[in-house]
Amino acid sequence: MSVTVVKPGLQTTVQAGPRIGLRHMGVQASGAADPLSMALANKLVGNAWDAAVLEATLVGPTLRFDVDCAFAVTGAQASVTLNREEQLQHETLFAAVGDELAIGAMQTGARAYLAFAGAVAAPGILGSVSTNLQAGFGGHQGRALRAGDVLGLAPHEQSAQMTPDEFRVPMSSSWAVHACDAEETSLLDDASEAALFETNWVIDQRADRVGLRLDGPRLTVSSDGRMPSAGVVPGTIQCPEDGAPYALAVDCGTVGGYPRIAQIARADRHILGQLRPGDHLRLLRRDADHAVALLKAKTDYWRAWLPEIASILR
Repeated sequence: MSVTVVKPGLQTTVQAGPRIGLRHMGVQASGAADPLSMALANKLVGNAWDAAVLEATLVGPTLRFDVDCAFAVTGAQASVTLNREEQLQHETLFAAVGDELAIGAMQTGARAYLAFAGAVAAPGILGSVSTNLQAGFGGHQGRALRAGDVLGLAPHEQSAQMTPDEFRVPMSSSWAVHACDAEETSLLDDASEAALFETNWVIDQRADRVGLRLDGPRLTVSSDGRMPSAGVVPGTIQCPEDGAPYALAVDCGTVGGYPRIAQIARADRHILGQLRPGDHLRLLRRDADHAVALLKAKTDYWRAWLPEIASILR
């Protein structure tokens, strides 16, 4: 029982829940770049929120079903066709043996999530089946999918569902996230500190699961962009010596040697997974108490549809 990859898309990987509690050993979290969209897809096919799915970046894959199976697509807006007939996102869909599913180019947002009832079969490594592209393990042979790959499934029966309108995360080309000061924010000169939080940054071409370079005014830090390595996490914004901020994403390393000038609030970190080159990003400066209140409000809102939301926004 499987699906066969006809076309792999630009970068399609198997992703699931993150690897937790291993950063002190140098192991990145990995997992879905946008865990909220992954959870929404899994919800529609009756899986646990962190069951293994396919994460498609910018251009999706074409797959052939070798088994009858329910599936769902969420996340970035894209054309979804089954046997060349248009399908809707955020609904449970059903495929039969021999059917061909194609996910086209993302129109808004960067990543679409494809969940199958029963999840993608992959071996667990260090507590997760997620692909770690840097280290080359997890997922399907530790890499992005290629034409001809066969992915095992263990499908189960699933009744049709759809995501309620109020829980469909809108995709955009202009985003705002809440951000707090970080350990080295004070190393910015006054003009740079103001610019960090008052600029409509543009996402540079250097944008992937490791991080996103922000294009805008060059910032100046008194350390000249150098410091002893220190701990970083997804959502940390660093300032390299060229003055262009860099927002770390889900596959970022565990330590870095550039000043940490801001930290994106935990409640908004999933948004990083949908930023694509050319998108605009505004950092909304808030204090830690506000970030905590924001997380509580967001989890309270989402709990009605996703009871595991506290783990999803970990």
